[in-house]
Amino acid sequence: MQIKCYPSTIEGKLNAPASKSMTIRALAAAFLSSGTSTLIRTSHCTDALDALAIIQNLGAVVISGGGETTISGGFLPRSQQINCGESGLAMRMFAPIAALHRNEFKFIGSGSLVKRPIAMIGEALQQLGTDFYCSEGYLPFRVKGPLKGGNISIDGSISSQLLTGLLMALPLAENDSEIRVNKLKSKPYVDITLQLLMDFGIHIEHENHEIFSIKGCQNYTARNYIIEGDWSGAAFLLVAGAINGKLSICKISLSSNQADKAILEALNRAGAKFNLKPDAIEVEKSTLHAFSFDASDCPDLFPPLSVLAANCSGTSTITGVDRLVHKESNRAQTILKTLTEMGIQASRQGNSLMIKGGKIKGTLVHSHNDHRIAMMSAVLSLNADKPVTIDGAECIAKSYPAFFNDMKRLGMKLEELTN
Repeated sequence: MQIKCYPSTIEGKLNAPASKSMTIRALAAAFLSSGTSTLIRTSHCTDALDALAIIQNLGAVVISGGGETTISGGFLPRSQQINCGESGLAMRMFAPIAALHRNEFKFIGSGSLVKRPIAMIGEALQQLGTDFYCSEGYLPFRVKGPLKGGNISIDGSISSQLLTGLLMALPLAENDSEIRVNKLKSKPYVDITLQLLMDFGIHIEHENHEIFSIKGCQNYTARNYIIEGDWSGAAFLLVAGAINGKLSICKISLSSNQADKAILEALNRAGAKFNLKPDAIEVEKSTLHAFSFDASDCPDLFPPLSVLAANCSGTSTITGVDRLVHKESNRAQTILKTLTEMGIQASRQGNSLMIKGGKIKGTLVHSHNDHRIAMMSAVLSLNADKPVTIDGAECIAKSYPAFFNDMKRLGMKLEELTN
């Protein structure tokens, strides 16, 4: 699908989309609970729908409607195949969870997920006595439990998602466990996991995010749970308002542990004009200047930060590029390619992107099947000299399926082109 986005000024009030990350974690917690949970305001992105299908295959009974998803938990496997779609979180999180069961499960996926290395999953599960088989180092792989607990060491430098899966599964193991994590990145993502676990009755102790102590034989408590607004999606909206609009973004928690809440710090460093209210964030166009920002713990902010930098005077520095290799695309490469195609001077220097603000050129760009590159390109079009056509724009469904509809509601002129 191609979407043609015209230079536009946007204005209005909008609810932030529901958090994909929190939805997937909450679906898993509801499945692992005894009893019935109701999740309110879940994300309907493809990653969340894939996670929903996974818990149904594992035995959950799901009823959706009226903005709520009711889940009766418990293992009663209906299939031995777990399809993770393109969700890295689902793959890394549900592997330890599936290993709680004695059945063998085959994990498969599609798109960019089949190119992501999975050795770390096997190494961790095998340390815990779980059978793991993979012939090529990539999907598909097989796991067979039961996961009994124990002491393990894992590398946290590439992703925290496997740690999230272990933290969710090991409280149900028969033995106590200890996880030692080396070089953990994305600590805020671990914090939202720990908070959700606490909300569902699971207690885990840790020492400076390096040693996690987990009592076995715990029980998840079914409950009603409201999914937070998504700071990853809201970041694009806030940057859009800061560069050419006047927006009020609602249903977003200022007390959230989500990593991408750091967009507020970046906006502040760039001189953006915004106002924090109890129930909303107001942001409007203002004069922006170059900024420096370390996105190592919030790598999903690289695309909206790149848009912000392109609209600032001077050269901005965004650090943490090493975290972008195993995304839906080689995201550092695709960000640079997109910016360059749109007339913005950008380069990589070591672990940083250097982006010089300037005149944005309307042109044809490709999403590279990366939802965040598609949204980045659309927001860049707001201040372009002519329309920007995005090829492969349908990939936004991975995290924010309503993105183009929401931008249209705010006044962006766009049209879907027929191929």
